[in-house]
Amino acid sequence: MHFGNKIKELRKEKNLSQDELAELIDIDGRQISRYENDKMNPSMEVLIKLAKAFNISLDYLLFDDIPKLPLKQKYINIIQKLEAIENMTESDQQAFIAFLDSIAAKYKLKELAGSI
Repeated sequence: MHFGNKIKELRKEKNLSQDELAELIDIDGRQISRYENDKMNPSMEVLIKLAKAFNISLDYLLFDDIPKLPLKQKYINIIQKLEAIENMTESDQQAFIAFLDSIAAKYKLKELAGSI
């Protein structure tokens, strides 16, 4: 997807007009139209402001085939490990999910026991 399409899609997901987005990142409203129509590329400063406004990573804005990840992601290392599940066999996937379910159940029981 082209940069302009990404900006337009992200802006619409947030229900923002071009002028509202421009105001949010402190630029002229006409610039958003130029970016969305691939008439102009934003400066690095504007890219950073856009990433913050949409809470997405800069690499998503800049490169194709990059997943849309939050700019601030608390558990990135865990998420990357979880993505490895795609390469596992079906039985390993099921075992992995069962393990995660057992850990979650353990902590749920601790919560319930603590509230008694």
